[in-house]
Parts: sequence; structure tokens; C-alpha cells
Amino acid sequence: MTVAGLLSITRPVNSLVAGLAALLGYIVATGSLAPISLLLVPIVFSITAGGNVFNDLCDLAIDRINRPQRPLPSGKVTPEAAGILAASLFAAGLVLTIPAGLPCVIIAVANSALLLSYPRTLKRTALWGNVAVSYLSASIYPFGGALAGLMAMERTLPLAGITFLAMLSRELLKDAEDVEGDSAAGARTVPIVAGVKKTGVFAYACALGAIAVSLLPVVPWWGPAYLVGIGAADVVILFGAARALRCRTPECVRSSLSTSILKAGMYLALAVITGAAILSGNLHIPVS
Repeated sequence: MTVAGLLSITRPVNSLVAGLAALLGYIVATGSLAPISLLLVPIVFSITAGGNVFNDLCDLAIDRINRPQRPLPSGKVTPEAAGILAASLFAAGLVLTIPAGLPCVIIAVANSALLLSYPRTLKRTALWGNVAVSYLSASIYPFGGALAGLMAMERTLPLAGITFLAMLSRELLKDAEDVEGDSAAGARTVPIVAGVKKTGVFAYACALGAIAVSLLPVVPWWGPAYLVGIGAADVVILFGAARALRCRTPECVRSSLSTSILKAGMYLALAVITGAAILSGNLHIPVS
């Protein structure tokens, strides 16, 4: 077992991006960056990281087939250490949520329960597992807004819609990559039930939906500059989803790099939205 393996199994970059996304949700909701809002980053980081570790622990048998280089199947992390790490991360995240108020506590508890249910039941069902992951990603923005109250949380819903649909597209294609291992484990994912080809078409439709939501004039910074920036991100998202349209096998989806390109497009969209929120002139950082 190695320290590098323990860090890797938490997917620290993805967990940190999730924490920063919650902070963005607060900025969008309030137009400010209060000191307490910085608490959102370690909260979401801890719960997301805990979910990542628990997911890998439950997927050990599948990953021995699909991704033997991951920390658990490669032996870099023991199952016992992974279980302790996951429990510690969930506990830390929930304790940190207490000062954030009741709306945040409710979302954190519900999402933690969903993260624990996902790899054991939902992940192996057609579509519902994908919907669960997409919701968890999208809910980060309302969670950030909830720190300022329910009314503020409503302003983050357009961001949540974009994220939900783009993530759903990527999750469907990730399942298409993993058909062999998922079949061996008895899972019934969308590509196992409907086939890789139809899954690619569904994923492309979800990407189109995310693009449509991103162009709606529902954010205060909507205008030519925003449309140029988000348009570039939309092109990357659409290109990534389109790459899998020709595929009929898991190997084809993997070699298309569709999921990696979609991930890059989502990160670019996040950067554009963050920049637009800051440059719109609505961001006020208190000095005391």
C-alpha cells in the first residue's frame, strides 16, 4: 500500500473541481464571495472523495477486468484501508456541513446516502445509475447556493441543468466502454440492454440538450462575450459526443476518447461560466 495510491483513489482533481464548483454556485447565487463560502470546498471535496473511494471498493471485481491499473486491483491500496478512508471522508464532510445551515445539511446527507447506494444497487440498473451520477454532479451548484438560502439556490438551477445533461451523456458512454466487465458482473446498464450504438445516439441527444440549456438567456451575464466562450465549450462537448456515434463496440468507444473529450468540454464550460460570473461585475468580495 502506498500514500500515492491512497491519494489517487480519491480522484483528488475531480474532487477539488467539485468543491470549486460549489463555490461557483455560491457566487452565482449571491454575487459575492463571503468567508463562510470557502467552507464549501472542503465539504464537497470530502464527500465526493469518499464516494469515489467507496465506488472503487464496490467495483473491485469489475475493475480487475476493466481497469486493472487502478489502486485497488493493482494492490496499491488494500480494501481495508479503502473502507477506513471512505468512512473518514464522509464523516469529515458531514461534520463540516453543520455550520453551513439546514438546507446544506439536508442536501449533504441525501447525497451521501445516494453515493453509498449507487455502487451497490443503482449502478447496475439501466439508466437509473447514470441519472444518479448526473444528479450528484448537478446538485453541487444548488448546494453552493443553499448556503445563502433557498431563494438564492434557485439562481443556480440553469447551471445544474447544463451539468446534468452533459454528465448524463458522458456517463452513458462510460458504460458503453465498460460493457465486458459490467456484463461479467451481472449489471444491466443501458448499453448492455439497448446496445452500444443506441447508447451513443442517446448520449449525443443529451449533449445537444446541454448545449441548448447553455444558450438560454437566463443568466445575468448572457451576451455576445458569454455566447462566444460557451459556444467554444459547446463545440468540444458536441465533438466528444459525436465521436461515439459511429461505434458499435466498447473498444471503439474507448478508442474514440469521447468520454475524455466530453470531460474537457465540461471543464471548459465551467471555466467560461466562472469567468463570466466574475467579469460581469456582480462579484463583490468583502474585505472584512
